[in-house]
Amino acid sequence: MNVPLGTTELHSRFEAVFGAAPDGIWQAPGRVNLIGEHTDYNEGYVLPFAIDRAARVAVRLRPDSTVRMLSTFGNQGLTTADAAALEPAAARGWTKYPLGVLWALQQQGLAVPGLDLLLDSDVPRGAGLSSSHAIECAVILALNELTGAGLSAQDMVLATQRAENDFVGAPTGIMDQSASLLGAAGQAVFLDCRDQGVRLVPFDAEGAGLVLLVIDTKVSHSHAGGGYAARRASCELGADVLGVRALRDVGVEDLEEAAGLLDPETFRRVRHVVTENDRVLRTVELLEGAGPQAIGPLLDASHASMRDDFEISCAELDLAVDTARTAGAIGARMTGGGFGGCAIALAPADAEERLRAAVGSAFTGAGYAAPDIFRVRPAAGALRLA
Repeated sequence: MNVPLGTTELHSRFEAVFGAAPDGIWQAPGRVNLIGEHTDYNEGYVLPFAIDRAARVAVRLRPDSTVRMLSTFGNQGLTTADAAALEPAAARGWTKYPLGVLWALQQQGLAVPGLDLLLDSDVPRGAGLSSSHAIECAVILALNELTGAGLSAQDMVLATQRAENDFVGAPTGIMDQSASLLGAAGQAVFLDCRDQGVRLVPFDAEGAGLVLLVIDTKVSHSHAGGGYAARRASCELGADVLGVRALRDVGVEDLEEAAGLLDPETFRRVRHVVTENDRVLRTVELLEGAGPQAIGPLLDASHASMRDDFEISCAELDLAVDTARTAGAIGARMTGGGFGGCAIALAPADAEERLRAAVGSAFTGAGYAAPDIFRVRPAAGALRLA
């Protein structure tokens, strides 16, 4: 896990690299999706929250079209590009995310000059905590302010989605950037992905004597890979056969009829999305009433649906979830796009150490790499630091 640089150190590092002070420093958090997986691009409901791990960018606009970028992690050195000639196929590594934001803004007719950018982040990469969207949201927040573009939060959500879809090549929805831009401390973001309607929902696990632990399996995934795209195609096929605009329009009561119209695999994909939408709505109702101690069974049911119907789990995720439950979690599920990444476990605070030890021991026994296990809290959304 990267140790984040303080604002002063990031400012100094920027000056050392680029020879002048940045115009400012902006931060955008990663996110954990509490529940609602693969519902976003089906115009459904999701319930993520911004976490207390973030991407930070120090940025200075340039008088020319040159883009210079460097990160504080990894082996990729200083990268240069021409803001006037951005092409998706030419971008590599983490730099495709800020370049994608520049490109998306240009597609909207905004004049975006060159810039110098230094990135620091402690959001684990490839873990399903939306490290890429954290970068994009920090960059678009900086550019919106520095260029006077006057974009609303919803404008920035859609611009970063366009960057992901058309520049990065990942067919993602609007959940991740919505959580990063609109999150608040102690709150989850209940998002209607059809109309971008947002309502903050209380999620104070620690106030209820619980902790939310992230278990990073270290199995890397990529939204740009074939598995994610194939699941999205199955959902689109299901909606087409059922004669609806999106699977959002199919209710649990419609599943019996759908089973007779769809091939078995497509039906399983559809059943996951339909039942997951219902689980999100029930989770919101419980959080606004009984509280977080009541949502465990819904987290468990979500994981079973992703494992069996959507088939996006893996052996490491299943082991993490099953072991966490055995060690005292009241609910656990994989989170993120799947095929690796992280699981989350909601557990009594006094079970935390036992759960950590049990999961670590189970991974060792199975011959898997040691997982990273850490606590997260709902945190503030994107903001300017300096």
